[in-house]
Formats: sequence, C-alpha cells, structure tokens
Amino acid sequence: MAILNRLLITLLLVSVCPLNAIALDKIIVIKVNGAINSAVAEFVTHEIRNANTSSEELIVIQMDILGGLDTSMRKIIKAIQSSKIPVASLVSPLGSSAVSSGIFITIASHVAAMEPGTSIGMTHPLNLIGGEGEQGKLTKEKVVNDASAYIRSLAEERGRNSHWAELSVRNNVSVSAEEALRLNVIDLMVANLDSLVLALDKREVKLMERIVTLNTADKNIIFREMGARQKILDIISQPDVAYILMMLGLVGLFLELSSPGLILPGVVGSFSLILSFYAMQTLPISSAGFLLVVLGVILLIAELNVMSYGLLSIGGAASICLGSIMLIDSDDPAMQISKIVLYPILGMTFFISAGSIYLATKSRQLRSLTGMEGLVGEIGVVKLTLNPQGLVLVHGEVWNAESDTLIADGENVVVEAVEGLKIKVRKIVD
Repeated sequence: MAILNRLLITLLLVSVCPLNAIALDKIIVIKVNGAINSAVAEFVTHEIRNANTSSEELIVIQMDILGGLDTSMRKIIKAIQSSKIPVASLVSPLGSSAVSSGIFITIASHVAAMEPGTSIGMTHPLNLIGGEGEQGKLTKEKVVNDASAYIRSLAEERGRNSHWAELSVRNNVSVSAEEALRLNVIDLMVANLDSLVLALDKREVKLMERIVTLNTADKNIIFREMGARQKILDIISQPDVAYILMMLGLVGLFLELSSPGLILPGVVGSFSLILSFYAMQTLPISSAGFLLVVLGVILLIAELNVMSYGLLSIGGAASICLGSIMLIDSDDPAMQISKIVLYPILGMTFFISAGSIYLATKSRQLRSLTGMEGLVGEIGVVKLTLNPQGLVLVHGEVWNAESDTLIADGENVVVEAVEGLKIKVRKIVD
C-alpha cells in the first residue's frame, strides 16, 4: 500500500511540473577549425538557433581560426548578437589562434577566453581589395576603416579594449593569451574547456539589456559537429580543393574536345566544374583570373586545330599561370591557394601545352588515310581497259579512271591524283 502511494505521488508531481522544469539545461560546444566560409557559418548559426530554441545554459565556440570570409564572419556575429543565451568563445587547444575573422568572433562573444599558449590578433588586413595606384589605395583604406570601426563597436559593446582592437586591424597586431588578458581583450585565461565551465559558474553576463547569472556546474557538455552535407560543402569550399576541381574539370573538357568520344573525361570534367562553380560562389574569386584560366584552356585546344608553331600553347600556358595567381581576390592567407597545390598544377599545365604542340605537329605530318586524299598513293586493279579512260577497283570501290598510257584489264595501277569523281593512275612497272 505504501509503495502504491509513493507511485501515485510521483505521477502527480510529474503531471503538475512542466517538462522544462525537470529537464537539465546543457552546455553546447561547437568546434570551429581552419577558415570561416559559408558552410562553417551555416553550421555555427544553425547550432546557435537550436540552442536558443532548446533554452540551453551556454554555447561555447571552441576555435582555432586562421581567417575567412568577411560575409560569413558577420553572419556568425549577427547570430551571437541576437542570441538569447550567452555565447562564449574559447581559443583552444594549445597552439591555436584567433586570427582575422577569429578575433572579430572572439570579441563579439559574451565571454571571451583563451588557453595558455594560444594567440589572438590580425596578420593581415581583412579581405582587402583593389589594385595598385591611388584608386587601389583609396579602396584599401575604405575597407580597413570599415573593419576598424566594426571591431571597435564590438569591443565597446562587450566592454573590452576597443583601442587595442582597432590597432589590431590597422597595424596587424597579435598577442599571446597572457597579454590579451592583461590588455582586457579577453575575460578569462583557462587551462581547458572544463576549467572554463567551472570558471563561468555563478558569473554574471550582460545579455542584451539584462544581466544573466550562469549556472554551469554539473551541466552536461554536448559537442556538436558538422553533418555529412556541411562537411562536404566545407571541404569543397577550401581554396585548394576548389582550384583542383576547376583545373580537373577544364582538363577533362580539354581531353574530351581534343579526342571526341572518350566520354569519361567529359563526364568527370563536367562534374568537377559544377562542384568548383559552387565553391567559387563561397570564395572571393577574381573574374579576370577565372577568365584567364578559361582562355588558356581554349588556346590549348586551338593549338590542336590551328598550326601556330607553339604560339597558342605558350599563350595558353601563360594565361593559365597568370589566371591561377590572380584567381583568389583576397590578401587573407587562409583564402589563398597553397604553393604545394599551385606549383604542381602549373607544371602539369606546361606539360600539357608541350604535349599539345607535339601532337599538333605530328598530326600535320601524317598523311590522311580517309576520304579523297586517302586514295592518293593507293594500289588498284584495272577492271575496264584504260584507253585512256576506263574503270579501276580501289579500296573495294570502282572508280572512273584515266591514264596517259594504255593499261589492260587486270593490271595493277597506283593512284596519282583525285579530280572530282575521277582518279588519275599510272601502271606499276615491275
């Protein structure tokens, strides 16, 4: 009877209490490594929205960021600013850094923390554009001013060192975790993620217009990772992978157009080009650089059909080289094509151009074996006496023929010329 009473009381309490009153809030940890691109931005913003929907206790962005796209970075920062639960950034593990886009996200977070042995700052102006000359300088100055004003406003919003934040953009300043803490760039220096969770317990955080007290003790830590789709898009969006896909696609089309009917190079090339076009939508691609690469491939194909004594191939190789160097319109190292990828592909381009010259030269040295020209030099048999005209069997076909001398039936002759639908022959003398 006592057991039945306890069961009834338990059921009554569960039915009366709301579900979220007995549920444990969680700490969501999002790991971000490498460059910030559209796929990473989609992943981070999606997790922040989900955490807000579930009313979790805290979101931690554990980062090692080397740079990235300005548009993707701002998308993440907007998600942080509109979040109804605190977002903490942690530069981790040992040896990691928050560079370029990373420093913006760190300063924009409600709580900024770093592990010892990590660094934060700028190593270059953010996605500077423009060429040389006065116009290029003015364009770069506008971009630097915009980035400086943006990071200053983020630092002022979080009560951090806005003067240093602005200098980091203008003068490419980078500091260690210890120095960042001393300069009030970050809030905490912790040994690891667990230490951060303990340090944030009972800590007050300004969240929009209100103060929130964190309760992180004894909370479940849940790690979130990219889904299969986001991982694939992230890989494709890497500059090296996008460049390889583009060149693989162009080489495939080159082989298919130069030797129609191979099929496989055309299929693989088309598939690779489509994937590279997606990646180019997420990267700061220079239109001039891309057009130069395409022009180079067209010139290599033209070499197979127009005898230019190698000029078209040389021009094509030079065009591809210049286009590859100009392809990424960004000073951000994380957005550049690495030399390990660039140089071998350029070497392959020169190899293909040399091969194009060789094949084009050999094809013009070979005598045509089909059509009218293919008859010249062939051996035939007289079927109707040539006096001076008659009939000759050549290649299994009977042709009207003429000769300067009388040639009897059954004699062997050689074709000297083709004149319309009539051939001119001469007798083969043993």
